[in-house]
Amino acid sequence: MILTQILQPTCIKVPLNGKNKEDAIEELVNCLADNNLVTDRGDAFEAVMAREQTRSTGIGSGIAIPHGKCSAVKELVMAIGIAPEAIEFESIDNKPVSIIILLVSPPDQTGPHIQALARISRLMLDTQFKNQLEKVTSPEELYDLISTKESE
Repeated sequence: MILTQILQPTCIKVPLNGKNKEDAIEELVNCLADNNLVTDRGDAFEAVMAREQTRSTGIGSGIAIPHGKCSAVKELVMAIGIAPEAIEFESIDNKPVSIIILLVSPPDQTGPHIQALARISRLMLDTQFKNQLEKVTSPEELYDLISTKESE
């Protein structure tokens, strides 16, 4: 899976304004809705927060991948935010996060959802790439960085 096939440059928030987990997730859901990728903001937000209640999606190393499934989307959609000040996310390593990657998919499309999670996880294992992501100053820069990385 190529992330730039599901990530639109207009769904990147640099900087992310939310100062806590809930606000950051809501900001990214709103970004998807503002780009007509989500038909019901509330439904998408609730799906992601319900998943967050079962276990935090803060995977460690300053990264969170909040995700949920709901009928407010027709296909897998994605938004990314970079927080200028790390946000408490109840991560598995108990450290705050600055890279937040939101995924929302329809309830009946598990395959693309799992593939995207795996692809993101692999990319984030590259410490140099992750460090570059944390330092981007614009949505365009972030999108270009991902595009370049995926073409390697």
